[in-house]
Amino acid sequence: MSENGETFGVRGARMLRVMTLDPESCFRALRSRDPRFDGVLFVGVTSTGIYCRPVCTARPVRRENCRFFDNAASAEHSGFRPCLRCRPELAPGRSPVDAPSRTAARAVARIEAGALNDGAVDDLAADLGLSARQLRRLVEREYGVSPVALAQTRRLLLAKHLLTDSSLSMVDVAFASGFASLRRFNTLFRDRYGLTPTNLRRRAGAPDPADAIVLELGYRPPIEWRALLDFLAARATPGVEAVDGLRYRRTIAIGKHRGWIEVAPSTRANSLRVRVAPTLARALPPLLAKVRALFDLDAQPAIIEEHLGADPVLGPVVAKQRGLRVPGAITGFEVALRAILGQQVSVRAATTIAGRIASAFGEPIETPFPELTTLAPTAERLAELGDGEMSGFGLTGPRAECVRTLAGAVVDGSLVLEAGADPDATVERLEQLRGVGPWTAHYITMRALAWPDAFPHADLVLRKALGDASPKVALDRSQAWRPWRAYAAMHLWRGYSHSQNRD
Repeated sequence: MSENGETFGVRGARMLRVMTLDPESCFRALRSRDPRFDGVLFVGVTSTGIYCRPVCTARPVRRENCRFFDNAASAEHSGFRPCLRCRPELAPGRSPVDAPSRTAARAVARIEAGALNDGAVDDLAADLGLSARQLRRLVEREYGVSPVALAQTRRLLLAKHLLTDSSLSMVDVAFASGFASLRRFNTLFRDRYGLTPTNLRRRAGAPDPADAIVLELGYRPPIEWRALLDFLAARATPGVEAVDGLRYRRTIAIGKHRGWIEVAPSTRANSLRVRVAPTLARALPPLLAKVRALFDLDAQPAIIEEHLGADPVLGPVVAKQRGLRVPGAITGFEVALRAILGQQVSVRAATTIAGRIASAFGEPIETPFPELTTLAPTAERLAELGDGEMSGFGLTGPRAECVRTLAGAVVDGSLVLEAGADPDATVERLEQLRGVGPWTAHYITMRALAWPDAFPHADLVLRKALGDASPKVALDRSQAWRPWRAYAAMHLWRGYSHSQNRD
């Protein structure tokens, strides 16, 4: 990470991304409290037994007392306890492209979303096409700890988060964090962190009871929140999603749990405030993972913008749009459905059609918000529709059949639309579906898989932004922007839109 006395800076951040933690460079990051490194490294202080984020405001520590880790689980595995001041549970995570192995990234994403809370390592391994032994070796090689240790750390950190920021009961905290029993939760928390859950809550000061669970999610700055909301608002399915000022709201279903969320900027630096319906308490691990993906909170904008900003075409655009993110998905099917509905029609028309389909086939739900009345229709519901049941919604016959085929592929497992899935295989499988072309396949991969190198090169606006380029020329031109072409697409889309509005 530090070669030939290189000055610490963005290039250091790039090398941290591939997890080569040179201690001297890490110490410089710690001393500077540089938010670009938040979630990329953690420091364990041997004199206190505590580990911190690099942005911690505690007094400086001596270099010889520092040990550096690239994930919280490794720090806890080495015997360090999380800092109560900087709260490692609030740190942003890593983008899929940051992982040396796509399979390892997919496994860890599943673990962080709670895959091992209700299932075994054998089940997760089989789902990924591996043996349990292969999965353990892969995760240990890439992350330094076992899958079980990763899952255990995520449960404990979520519990710490809930104890500090919510008024949930101890029983609810235990089960919401993924523990099978209150006794196991109390024992492990005390053994790992050196204090009981009750003592931690007393020290943190329990918040007043509220009508929602309120949590914080961190990110690496900057973030263009208004741009995110503009994108999502234009595509918000009526009844399912809504944007109100700087707040994003939507209904959500995870397993048997139903409820709503509201996301807005927080008063805490580099953080979003997430309000969650109490009915979703038992689904918090996958829910928070979905929210992070939707708002691309694990991106490293300093690295992305340094790379794209050096390009003569993108540089001036990037300079005006710092912190632009790639909107992800709550569910991959929802984004894929919306992409198909948007083929050859305006964004507004597709939004209207999406609202009609949600009203007809989505599950009704009660919320505190009059504009949120419906859960998004599931792949299972749309796959079971018969011929003609989607007529009258503004869809052509072939497009309605494409929706049913897409839903069937998701239900039978031949199409996996989640972060960590192989992007090339996903594009290939999508293009095998009648009615799905390259633009749709790449757009779905960009958002549903959170793949930062996806580039819908056939998109008309992208081509116009590149001087009326042909799809082939646009694709050739994009090679210089790898592996961040999805971000390049967002910059070109927004930049071109602004230029048209000024004309």
